[in-house]
Amino acid sequence: MYAYTDFDKQFVRQRAAQYRDQLQRNLAGQLSDDEFRPLRLQNGWYVQRHAPMLRIAVPYGELNSTQLRALARIAREFDRGYGHFTTRQNLQFNWIPLTRSADVMDALAAVNMHGIQTSGNCIRNITSDCFAGVAADEIVDPRPYCEILRQWSTLHPEFAFLPRKFKIAVSGAHEDRAAIAWHDIGLQLLKNDAGEVGFKVLVGGGMGRTPVIGTTFRDFLPWQQILVFIEAIVRVYNRYGRRDNMYKARIKILVKAEGQKFIDDVNKEYANILERDLDGSAHIISQAEFDRVAAHFQLPSGVKPQPGSKLHVPSDAPIGFKRWVERNVHSHQIPGYRAVTLSLKRPGQAPGDVTDQQMELAADLADRYSSGELRVSHDQNLVLPWVREADLFAAWEAARLASFATPNIGLLTDMIACPGGDFCGLANARSIPIAAAITERFDDLDELYDIGDIDLHISGCINSCGHHHSGHIGILGVDKDGSEWYQVTLGGLDGSAISGGSAPGKVIGPSFAADEVPDVIEAVIDTYRGQRVPSEKFIDTVKRIGIDRFKAAANAQRRSTAHAA
Repeated sequence: MYAYTDFDKQFVRQRAAQYRDQLQRNLAGQLSDDEFRPLRLQNGWYVQRHAPMLRIAVPYGELNSTQLRALARIAREFDRGYGHFTTRQNLQFNWIPLTRSADVMDALAAVNMHGIQTSGNCIRNITSDCFAGVAADEIVDPRPYCEILRQWSTLHPEFAFLPRKFKIAVSGAHEDRAAIAWHDIGLQLLKNDAGEVGFKVLVGGGMGRTPVIGTTFRDFLPWQQILVFIEAIVRVYNRYGRRDNMYKARIKILVKAEGQKFIDDVNKEYANILERDLDGSAHIISQAEFDRVAAHFQLPSGVKPQPGSKLHVPSDAPIGFKRWVERNVHSHQIPGYRAVTLSLKRPGQAPGDVTDQQMELAADLADRYSSGELRVSHDQNLVLPWVREADLFAAWEAARLASFATPNIGLLTDMIACPGGDFCGLANARSIPIAAAITERFDDLDELYDIGDIDLHISGCINSCGHHHSGHIGILGVDKDGSEWYQVTLGGLDGSAISGGSAPGKVIGPSFAADEVPDVIEAVIDTYRGQRVPSEKFIDTVKRIGIDRFKAAANAQRRSTAHAA
């Protein structure tokens, strides 16, 4: 993990002190709410439906057990005893009084955490693969590049007030687990035929009202020049992006409207930056700088490769352990080790939610089995990246006692969901009750295993914080005459070419009432089970037969429900 330098620590603590001064002046009436709003937003403080919401950055998904315990203490002492992990590797608290917000900033700074640029029209938290540095299919470890991007973009004076928020994701593996094509800038690390490292650069992806897959701007950009190229992209966007309409302000709208002209403008700006680099001011990454940052991402102390090691699960092992190994245990690039997903999806708890006690237990598991390190996944789970194969059974028993061992990773109940209308003032409908109803309907593990791999994503509004566009099954909350209704899509994808690429789902009909949604999902699943060929996954069946049969089944279910009523 990256270890904060004295400069980093001073920077975060000074920022917390600055925020305290801003808050005190606001509470004293010396700084108006309108003046205070952009200041609190760029420190991660929103005002939501019921109370302030704090979004805390977990840069590229890495945190340590000390940090997680600090988050547990904040949940316990300042909030209502829990937090919520998001799809963009952040943690959110929903009930902290604004009057206590400066104390929370100090508590975060004490463990090298913050909410800087987790909101506002700026470059947000840099996200990546939760298995970065350990994935067996990794081409290049993206973490040093993510850290360099984080340091470069934090409080960048030119990009503090962009037309709209700006999100960057980085992947370094063959399989894209960071959904890079759905970001304002998506970066894929790769190597050319000569073995040189570079980036494939995608620009203009995004969800929301207009789902767009990013456009490839460069097939191979030398890694040393990535900051220069990103600077050119963001500078052109900052210059021409719309500020008169927030719904048309994202870079995806500009890329779509301008097409090749936007690409040409970026390339021209990029060339200009390099040509003007007479004094070395262009942000070209030197080998020395890269090496300085990369030195933080060595193997943790005590992690020793075990050549020839092979995972063996005894035939008489408990069925729960076998299923857990199949679903929650992942291959590793270090012989003798595995990555383990701690499932945060369970009945009675919203997807991504975690209590203070669960955070403490997860921190204990990290200390015992993963060199004190954890990761936050795009799918709103936690990951232990450094578990010895010899410790897997003990880790499973400990995870089971802590309620983290549900063997459902990649299955229907391992769903993504935003907090929705229960918390968010932007939401049209609630997400949490829909997630709970589906979890209750599909509570049989044997049935879930028979159904197989499915990505189910739920958003409470068109802003798509639950990434409904990219779900194999997507559910979107909509407002209809003041009532909560839900639109269902099929066929969305958020991964690389290995998993089918990236694509928005297609709507299967008019929206459904809340009490109809579980029946509709069941009708869709039953259609799949009736139409699949042996070993065919849900998404492949949808691709093969199209959505018409699913649409007919869903709408038949609606008519059946109406008739019964």
